[in-house]
Order: sequence, then C-alpha cells, then structure tokens
Amino acid sequence: MWLKPENRCLVPANSFAEYAPEPNPETKKKDVVWFALNEDRPPFAFAGIWTTFNGDRGTKSKPIPGPHLVFGFLTTEANAVVKPIHPKAMPVILTTDEERDVWMRAVG
Repeated sequence: MWLKPENRCLVPANSFAEYAPEPNPETKKKDVVWFALNEDRPPFAFAGIWTTFNGDRGTKSKPIPGPHLVFGFLTTEANAVVKPIHPKAMPVILTTDEERDVWMRAVG
C-alpha cells in the first residue's frame, strides 16, 4: 500500500555513504566511503515513500508523541561502483525529471 503514488516522495541528496566492508588496518574501524554522481556533487533524488506514524518517537525518557511524518527510501541491486563496498543494495537514484516524474505518478 505504501508504494501507491499518494505515499511516494522524492528524498533530495547530493551524495550518500556506506561503510567499507573490512576494517581499516590502521584504525581497526570501517572507513566511510562516499558516493556522488560526480566530483561536483550535483543534486539528485532517492525514490522515497512516506507515511504518518502515530506512536512515540525520541528517547524513552523524553518521548515525543505522534503523529509524525516519516519517510524511507527504496533500494535496488548495487551497481558496479557501489557493489565492491556494499554488494547487497544501494538507494534507487533518480537523476532526470522524467525518472522523478515516473516514480511520483506511475500506477502499477
């Protein structure tokens, strides 16, 4: 039901990050690897979905009662650039007006 056009959104971004698959030998921690369309980091959008959540958010000691507007974004199979770092998935990236329009309006 959340994939219907009325629950779709565009999540603006200019880059995203994933942890490296193995720890850095020097720091013993996983490095953060950043991805962007190019070095200028032009804006794009993730294909997102949103809904209203009526429960509490925040910490247990300071809950914030709903309703809250919440969102997430869809993932897809990792492409050749992302796959060496995160082989399972990557965000669905929409780079053109046509791709954004199809995501927001298409009925399946």
